[in-house]
Amino acid sequence: MYIIFDPTNEKYKNIKGGVAENSTVRFFVESDADKVTMEFYGDNRPIARLFTKRDGGFALETSFEKGLYFYKLKAELNGEEHVFGASEKLNAVENGAPWQLTVYPADYCTPEWIKGGIIYQIFPDRFCRDGAFTVPAGKIARYDWGGTPTFRSSDGIVRNNEFFGGNFKGIKKKLDYLKSLGVTAVYLNPICESYSSHRYDTGDYMAIDRVLGSESDFADMVGEANKQGIRFIFDGVFNHVGTDSKYFNKYGNYDSVGAYQSPDSPYYNWFTFRNFPDDYESWWDFKNLPSIKKTCEDFQSFISGDGGVLQHWLNLGFNGVRLDVADELTDEFILKIRGKLKRESADNLLIGEVWEDATNKIAYGIRRKYFTDGELDSVMNYPLKDAICDYLLSGKTDYLEQVICEQINNYPKPALDCLMNVLSTHDSIRAITLFGRKTPVYNKDEMVGEKLTAEEYNRGKAKLKCASVLQFFLYGVPAVYYGDEEGLEGDLDPYNRRCFDWNDIDEDLLAHYRKISKIRLDNKEILAYGQTNIETAFDGLFVFGRESAKGKLIIAVNAGNNEYKLKTDRKAEDLYGGSVGYETLIPPLGFAVLKAV
Repeated sequence: MYIIFDPTNEKYKNIKGGVAENSTVRFFVESDADKVTMEFYGDNRPIARLFTKRDGGFALETSFEKGLYFYKLKAELNGEEHVFGASEKLNAVENGAPWQLTVYPADYCTPEWIKGGIIYQIFPDRFCRDGAFTVPAGKIARYDWGGTPTFRSSDGIVRNNEFFGGNFKGIKKKLDYLKSLGVTAVYLNPICESYSSHRYDTGDYMAIDRVLGSESDFADMVGEANKQGIRFIFDGVFNHVGTDSKYFNKYGNYDSVGAYQSPDSPYYNWFTFRNFPDDYESWWDFKNLPSIKKTCEDFQSFISGDGGVLQHWLNLGFNGVRLDVADELTDEFILKIRGKLKRESADNLLIGEVWEDATNKIAYGIRRKYFTDGELDSVMNYPLKDAICDYLLSGKTDYLEQVICEQINNYPKPALDCLMNVLSTHDSIRAITLFGRKTPVYNKDEMVGEKLTAEEYNRGKAKLKCASVLQFFLYGVPAVYYGDEEGLEGDLDPYNRRCFDWNDIDEDLLAHYRKISKIRLDNKEILAYGQTNIETAFDGLFVFGRESAKGKLIIAVNAGNNEYKLKTDRKAEDLYGGSVGYETLIPPLGFAVLKAV
């Protein structure tokens, strides 16, 4: 007996990826079986649906209510039953894993402006400083722009309380630079008043951190950026606040009665005290980050209600929100956030920080409904990041191919088109450091003086160029972490949050990013909406196509040790290298972006 079925191929499933509720889904199976049944299970009771013999195989047309489903094929031949499921590449194999079907709400859609664009992530304190700056008492001003951030103070405590003075005026000053990279959206790490330089310990949700500038400075930056077609994404930290905040006020630095100070505080019910005042729930037991009670309706209204935090920042010029640690927030709270954003404008974007496949994520024993309930527009695409890095480090295509197949199959197309494709972030090792370094360093205290040798740097740069081609031309939207494009190195935080070195830019690497950005924007219609098809994955060579009604691109990356000649049926131009012909040479750690002429 044989079964041929692949849900990523439209011959066998008419809709790639997730499907809208109550839409007609057509499945087709090639088989010599007498009978084929598809058995679904998941959020609802098991469903068995029988295929009809048709067109030399078996066909099934059906529809589903919204939810997450898993399914297998049962085939009978001469009275003997066989069960088929998915291989790692999702084609049918006997006794394979279940396939997944994500069924999302019929009215689910995502903002068009983000698709086909380019996101640039800025850690505000370290991107650019324009003018003098001062810091409040208890914080340290670093006037040595580009100096090594301090991990541990002399007393052994990690405080994150030093500021290099990056500000809104500095970002405004560099808008032409961002435009030269094709940037269409800036994701800003937190800007609310906070004790620390990373600002994930919110002090006042309604106030801009004065080190960054004033509301007027922010408005000037946003206004000038908007003129250049650049929008802004707010980093929403709604799972915890800082101990040094107007809401907790452990140190009495705010003119308020904080929860730490009195059970009569208006904020007391935001937090969970096991033994008042010093024993309280905190995020991952970081005592400087007291957790917000997950079901606190008062806090949720403060964030998502009329005149609340979201309203405040949208009014100031943000066009979307990235939800920090989305897994820690309830589905109900995320729906309230989404509801507020979309009521203000359907174009507002909601991105979740989810490190795994967000379509089937189980967090704290609960299956999340990020897409089956249409909660999020997009997520930070860490699984693809890990797969790209594994491919460039190992030279093997298997894991990359697996992740791509899974994401194409599992995500609704409206979400797939705006997945936030990262290579580096404020929470991960800089890509060039990861790719270049021979020996990993695991102890942050030993990372202080770590820097790549010339040999390591060149190796890291070559692999970063390859990785960025995958980042820019696969489905979703590339998100460049500030400095990656100029060769900024860095281990884990705080070393991945070094100052952008404007006096020592790797011009060759920057030219590379500008070139792939231009190619992306010149082919926006293909890359914003086009289907993704893996063409070749062999011996380190990875070739995929992006195709829409507007045309087709063929992208090849070679992480292996051998050179390859990539042949095309039609004469094609290498949009990156400039050659035209029927054959393109792909050397080790080389790549090509081809388009038929």
